[in-house]
Amino acid sequence: MINVERKNSFQLRLTRRLKEETSHRLDVYLFVPGELGLSTQLITEEAFFHSAVQVSRTYYSDEYHLPLVHSRLASRNRLGSESYRLSLSLYAYQYVIALEQAVQTILADTRSLRLDKKEPLTEAELESRETLLGKVDEVNQLSEEILKRLRRNEPGDETLYKYFANIDNYLSWFTEQQRLALVAHLPRGGVFNPVRAQLINLSEIENDYRRERQYNAERVMADPTRMSNKMRLLRRLIEYPITLKQESLELGNMEQKAVKGLATAVVMVFVTLGVLRLRQEVGDFTAIFVLAMAFLYAMREVFKDDLRNTLWRVLRKGRPKWRRHYKDATRDVLVGHQFEWFNYKRYASLDEEIRKLRHRNVAQREELVLHYRSRSRMSPTRFLSGYEHTRETLTLDISLLTRLMSKGKHHIYRLKEGQVVREGVERRHLFNLVIRETGSEDEPHLARWKVVVSRSGIVDVERVDQGTANEKRP
Repeated sequence: MINVERKNSFQLRLTRRLKEETSHRLDVYLFVPGELGLSTQLITEEAFFHSAVQVSRTYYSDEYHLPLVHSRLASRNRLGSESYRLSLSLYAYQYVIALEQAVQTILADTRSLRLDKKEPLTEAELESRETLLGKVDEVNQLSEEILKRLRRNEPGDETLYKYFANIDNYLSWFTEQQRLALVAHLPRGGVFNPVRAQLINLSEIENDYRRERQYNAERVMADPTRMSNKMRLLRRLIEYPITLKQESLELGNMEQKAVKGLATAVVMVFVTLGVLRLRQEVGDFTAIFVLAMAFLYAMREVFKDDLRNTLWRVLRKGRPKWRRHYKDATRDVLVGHQFEWFNYKRYASLDEEIRKLRHRNVAQREELVLHYRSRSRMSPTRFLSGYEHTRETLTLDISLLTRLMSKGKHHIYRLKEGQVVREGVERRHLFNLVIRETGSEDEPHLARWKVVVSRSGIVDVERVDQGTANEKRP
């Protein structure tokens, strides 16, 4: 199952959980409006790939208590310190991801509520409000329970305690931040006041807890910037042992040299034959002979590059451009590899199922499609014991595309209380994102999102269509 969300102003984050299958395939199609004028002459495929596409994989476990069980065994001297650090980091990481997604869902539901007090709420709106309150209460209970389980087995060994303290410190601060975010965005007044008070009380409890444990110096807590930077560092320390190391290799280097040599050799054969023929016709070195030789060598330079580029396109067509090796961060053991493609395409060259999901109209005729494909093969038998799944995160940076958008604002006129009002509006562009994945579900999965983008960043991400690759569409 693919999840797409807005990571920040210019980045989309695509996440998926991969099952035990050893082979997975992912296709990402970003439909760029033709009015932006994107082309290989403006931004090459390689330049866009290296600056805009980032991929990472982490261990993942369906048995949510397994990492905590491993950490308890380690705290009782039944496992090493590295196993303790990894298990506790995985437990914390999965908690952070789950809490972040739950809070984002609640915030999205909050924005959809109608808060006009002049009109009575309908039965459906009352039900939505009660559902929202239930979600907030459930998140509070689950977060409290998870933190209690973590703190129930504090290690006595100093070597293990430093890992526990870092993770406990970050989880306490992160939980407080998520609760305060709910307080800031939940409606004020009415039935939401008790919930807001409860969230504030729980946040104060976590803040007092960190002060009692002396996790952070007073000067750090007094400076929001230093506090944020420290927590960002702790987040990286949590993610490091469970994130697979990557070694990227560009494919085709030796083939490119061979193609270059072959193209030169072929052209030189014809140039040499031309020189011999010219010598027979002209005879001695004369001005005509020199001019003819200059013409032959000029033609050689022209046709050599064209022949080399043509041979290279034919040889590399449809073949992967990059390869990643994934290794376990602690044992440095190879656990899998991934091949990657990236190129620009036109609508007519896409698969039939992708074109159907996109729903072609006149506007799509000028669209340029950015196509990213990956095919990975993992070895679960080489994973850490108990961890047969991985979680892949693909970050797509569209800042290069926003630079192609026109600057400034446009103005529109409208009537307001009998007066003409001029208002400035920002020009926005609609991108379509179509994703097809194979291997993480029982059957190939297709989904489409609408991404509204302005020059200042991503405005909205909305899922509009989904299905399976084998599904028949009218």
